[in-house]
Amino acid sequence: MAHTVVDKDAITSALIAEWSVLRALAGQLTDEQWSAPSVLPGWTNADIVAHIIGTESMLDGRDVAAADDIADREHVKNPIGELNERWADHFRARPRPEVLAALDDIIETRTAALTAMSPEEFEADAVTPAGPDTYGRFMRIRVFDCWIHEIDLRDALADGSTPTDPASADAALEEISSSLPFVVGKRASAPAGSTVRFEITGLAPRDVRIAVDGRATLVESFADGDDAADLTLRVDGVELARLVGGRRDADPGAVEVIGDEALGKAVIDRLDYVI
Repeated sequence: MAHTVVDKDAITSALIAEWSVLRALAGQLTDEQWSAPSVLPGWTNADIVAHIIGTESMLDGRDVAAADDIADREHVKNPIGELNERWADHFRARPRPEVLAALDDIIETRTAALTAMSPEEFEADAVTPAGPDTYGRFMRIRVFDCWIHEIDLRDALADGSTPTDPASADAALEEISSSLPFVVGKRASAPAGSTVRFEITGLAPRDVRIAVDGRATLVESFADGDDAADLTLRVDGVELARLVGGRRDADPGAVEVIGDEALGKAVIDRLDYVI
C-alpha cells in the first residue's frame, strides 16, 4: 500500500487558504452566474459550491439521503460521482444564503478538526479517492480538488483571474504530478524505454520526469539530460489542471509538444484522468 507522507502544517494551511478563496469567489458570483451551467457536465456553479460542502461534510461524518435516480443520470459515471451528486442534489432547492451559510459552517468545523490533528494522525492509513494511502495524501487530494474548483469558479466569473497562492498551487500540482506516470504509462501506453518530461510553468513551476521501464515512474533525472527526453510537454499549471479535470474549456492546443508528436498527442488526449 502507498504511504505518502506530507507536511501536515503546509497541507492544512493550503487547504484552509483554498476554502477562504472559494468562499470569496462564491460570494462574488452574480445570481445569474450562481445558477448558470458550470464547466462540469450536469452541474451549475452553485453545484460546485455544494460539492465542496458535501465532501468536507462527509469527512466530518455527515450524510444526506440520495435520490433514487442518481446512478442513472448521464453525468454520473461511478460511485464517487454518485456521492458527489447526492450533495449537489441536497442543496439544489435551497436558497443561496442557506448554501453559503452551510459553507461557512463546514469551513469552521473542518478548520478546527485539521488544526487539532497531529502529524501522526496525518500519517495514518486511510481510504482515499486514489486508493489506500495516508490521511495526509487525502488532504493533498482535497487541496487539488479545491484548487481546480477555484479555477472553475474564476472561469465562471469570466474576469480573467487565475489563482494567486503559490502554496496551494504547489500542493495541487504535486498531486497532479504524482498521477502523471499513470497517464503516460497506463492511459497513453507509452512504449518501454520512453522518457517524458512535463515542463509545468506558471505560479508553481516544476519539471516532472517520467521513465517507462516495465512501468512508468517518476525519476529525478534522465541519464542523458532533459534535452534527450523523447517527449517534452510544456504547459501552464492552470491549463494542466483544466486538462486533467476534463473541463469543457480546457485547451489541448495550449500544450507545446517538443519531440515525439504521436506520443505527445496520445498523452494529451488522455490527460483527463480525474474521476
